[in-house]
Amino acid sequence: MVFERLLGAIGVGGPSVDTMLDGGGAVLPGGALSGQVRLRGGGAAVEIEEIGLELVARVEAEHEEGESEGTVTFERYVVGGGFRLGENEERGVPFTVTLPWETPVTELYGQPLGVVLGVRTELAVADAGDRGDLDPLAVRPLPVQEAVLEALGQLGFGFRSADLEHGRIGGTGQRLAFYQEIELTPPPRYAHAVTEIELTFLATASGLEVVLEADKRGGPLTPGHDVLTRFTVRHEDVPALDWNSEVDGWIRKLTEHREAYGAQAYVHSAPHADHLAVHGRGSGSGVGVGTAVAAGAAGLAVGVVGGMVAAEVVDEIGDFFEGEEEDEAEESEDGQDDQEDQEDQED
Repeated sequence: MVFERLLGAIGVGGPSVDTMLDGGGAVLPGGALSGQVRLRGGGAAVEIEEIGLELVARVEAEHEEGESEGTVTFERYVVGGGFRLGENEERGVPFTVTLPWETPVTELYGQPLGVVLGVRTELAVADAGDRGDLDPLAVRPLPVQEAVLEALGQLGFGFRSADLEHGRIGGTGQRLAFYQEIELTPPPRYAHAVTEIELTFLATASGLEVVLEADKRGGPLTPGHDVLTRFTVRHEDVPALDWNSEVDGWIRKLTEHREAYGAQAYVHSAPHADHLAVHGRGSGSGVGVGTAVAAGAAGLAVGVVGGMVAAEVVDEIGDFFEGEEEDEAEESEDGQDDQEDQEDQED
């Protein structure tokens, strides 16, 4: 999916840009993303000062006025520039960049989770600039993330939704301004204790923080409350651990904990777990942002996605890119109109 746009801020007949990502498949968090930025000159030669790539995500935020959603840029790279693009000249600029380790996962076993990421190309041209094209970015789980998800599926947990939330999780090494939350429905053996479990992965070069939050059921004399725990595992643990037993141990500790109420919980000691107080997930400040939830997705079962993600999720992803394209086209038209008005005034 590639959108090619005229850079309206430069004027009619200006250069166009599109970006092609290599491979056509999903990439890994912390892995290499490569491709080529293709430029085509317009009716006159121009100086290309900078070619930039931005990683963008649709994120949601909660605030006093309610919830809102929008687009967040979470990484930017300069991949070229400092050359002259001739009239009608075609040029390709190859690139390879490294994704942040906390880049959210957008698919599992080839099925989209409803999380929307994109690669946006920006072109700075001699005193004028405009955003070029926006391409979808697919990210698959790291082996250690896949091991945890597969174990949850084999333990009977079902996939409910996945989204990106603006804010930070206290007590963790989180680096991005948002985090991914995967909501799971419990199997019958845990249904009496929790209504749902929310899973967050915070990957690093050395391993993975796994944050689990349980929405615990209340009883006749006790209200329901949320409990948070955090565990850490290493990338090299993937072939060494019995993941079903490991993850089941995490869930049992999470659901059996009775001392913590409200937003505070304590991490239980366990293999590869940090014994550390973890406080409730803080809400972000500033401009509210958001993403579509993959509502209606069928669950994880026996290590594979048990059903197809609802068709509306795919539509939401398409709408995101089409909406961005329309917004940028309007901005280009506005820039062109402003330029024409300025020229008329000078005349």
